[in-house]
Amino acid sequence: MRTVRKTKHRFTEIQGSRVFYREAGTSETPALLLLHGFPSSSHSFRDVMTPLAEVAHVIAPDLPGFGFTEVPQDYDHTFENMARTIDAFTRQLELSRFFLYVHDFGAPIAYRLALAEPDRVLGLIIQNGNAHEEGLGEAWDTVRAYWADPTPERRAQMPEYLDFEGTRAQYLSVPDRLQPLIAPEGWHTDWERMNQPGGVEVQFRIAMDYANHVAEFARISEFHERHQPPALLLWGRHDVFFEIEEVLAYHRELERLDMHLFDAGHLLLETHSAECAALMNDFILEVGASRQ
Repeated sequence: MRTVRKTKHRFTEIQGSRVFYREAGTSETPALLLLHGFPSSSHSFRDVMTPLAEVAHVIAPDLPGFGFTEVPQDYDHTFENMARTIDAFTRQLELSRFFLYVHDFGAPIAYRLALAEPDRVLGLIIQNGNAHEEGLGEAWDTVRAYWADPTPERRAQMPEYLDFEGTRAQYLSVPDRLQPLIAPEGWHTDWERMNQPGGVEVQFRIAMDYANHVAEFARISEFHERHQPPALLLWGRHDVFFEIEEVLAYHRELERLDMHLFDAGHLLLETHSAECAALMNDFILEVGASRQ
């Protein structure tokens, strides 16, 4: 009889923060650390947790500033500090080695973990996570201008996305035929959490700290080329943030790379969770036995 490994929902205390996370599977299998992007949370992995638990010990935390994770009022929301929190989280859960899911704002955190200790990384699952200049197209021009000259005038020129409509658009920026597949509770929950006192400003600070991730691109390329982690790339080609040229940038650096392009958006799992779960399972089974 098939064993159903149901997802459990937990909190744990990490360095003064109360981290919420989802967990499925057992420690007898390779660990998979799922790191979500903006504007979502571990909720974005709800449909893949149980299928992935067939082959992996699946852990999906809400990053600081997102979802149900609670941090001290003076918490410094930089990717460097968030990576420290997640690093401590992995050690508390005794995750010595793991596959890393690299997506959007989860990418700066994932790569900080990988750069610090490359031997902990069993493999990369890259889902619309940017790590090269090729991925940053015209949509980033006003953001880059603000990074270079962070004045109120520059901020006013940036597109408005930190509101309900902007949050909704993250989900629905896909072809019309795909929109009925996307459940509305995702963007409603994201906005409800973001709309807490100070939440929008926290998200703006996180977004502006992405400049420090861009500054790490050369080191990330060096990590790829030197350590050659096995990689699976899953990409929604209608991503409004990252250009599809990013896919070829990964191809240039990684020797063991399976690439799958989907007629989908930035939040790929909202429309293609079953397809992605099956590909991830195959990848983990193939790679995990040789690297665990």
